[in-house]
Amino acid sequence: MTTQIGSDDGTTADASEYLSFRIAENEYSVDITSVKEIRGWTRTTSLPHSPDFVRGVINLRGTVLPVIDLALRLGFEMTEPEDRNVIIVVDIGERVMGLRVDAVSDILSFEPDQLQLPPDITSSSNTQFVKALTVLDDRMVKILDLEAVLPSDEEIAA
Repeated sequence: MTTQIGSDDGTTADASEYLSFRIAENEYSVDITSVKEIRGWTRTTSLPHSPDFVRGVINLRGTVLPVIDLALRLGFEMTEPEDRNVIIVVDIGERVMGLRVDAVSDILSFEPDQLQLPPDITSSSNTQFVKALTVLDDRMVKILDLEAVLPSDEEIAA
């Protein structure tokens, strides 16, 4: 049985748009309304005693922006940044952070009935960060829950 995400009253909602990107040969996406900008890779300044997934900080027009290595946050192997990597600047509530990804792919549009909840088969952090799945042209696209993915300010400063 598959559980779908959508309205319970049977009405159809408008399609939502997502920014898709690649991490370690996997395709992920985030709600495009949370994306402020996409920047080319910029070398970061490391923060002492920060979690391993915090790449460091950059100066974004006078603002200190923490940069999260999304591959590490999702449990993938550490890789050195390359020039083709990008930083997706996201804004969730009061939190503005950069997400280092391998490459940005496309802007995708999905109707709510195209999205399915991920199966509850593992306790790994990678699964708790995924809020929905969908198949597009024989590719599995994982939609991330940025509220869960983004660390708190206290977690970064630890």
